[in-house]
Amino acid sequence: MKQYYAETLGTFAMIFCGCGAMTINEITHGSISHVGVAITWGLIVMAMIYAFGDISGAHFNPAVTIGFAFSKKFAWKEVPKYIIAQAIGAILASFLLWFLFPDSQFLGETTPTSGFPQYKAAILEFLLTFFLMVVIINVSTGSKEIGTMAGIAVGGIILLEAMFAGPMTKASMNPIRSIAPALFTGNYQHLWLYIVAPILGAIAAVSSCKLVKDDKCC
Repeated sequence: MKQYYAETLGTFAMIFCGCGAMTINEITHGSISHVGVAITWGLIVMAMIYAFGDISGAHFNPAVTIGFAFSKKFAWKEVPKYIIAQAIGAILASFLLWFLFPDSQFLGETTPTSGFPQYKAAILEFLLTFFLMVVIINVSTGSKEIGTMAGIAVGGIILLEAMFAGPMTKASMNPIRSIAPALFTGNYQHLWLYIVAPILGAIAAVSSCKLVKDDKCC
């Protein structure tokens, strides 16, 4: 059970801090700034990997969990349990943000910027998750993101991608990170792309690892 508690706590912290930074930036009219939001996402992911990487693997993301299962480094029977644990943490965090900041209209939700077509947003989210999973699969030990550099590498790629892609799609790379705020804002219009594209991106990244690593890598 410890790994499920770790996934819940880690996902809660990630959503509360990351979406919280976006929410506070919204209601204070930019006091944190886009750069500050990107840094917050990178730092909280890095911190949670160091906190829980050796317990649960610090997935905090259904796409990552599915990617590890697809790579045969993680049991498929564990996937639903991990996703449920992640969902509990994410929904609790979004509920708390909704309670604390009732003036927020978005609660850190993910939607493409105005004028950016959904299919282009889906392609971008696919690529962002592809790059994220490439880093994760290459710094992880089995299905666990552990080691001195794992937290820095994964937190760094999330910070980088949030920095340049955030203005276009909010750089979700994580289905549950997009679903949880939508439950409280009621905006489901673009949700499909934030579910499908990250999962496909993670699977594609695992499939690509054989191009640069030995045949038994995944």
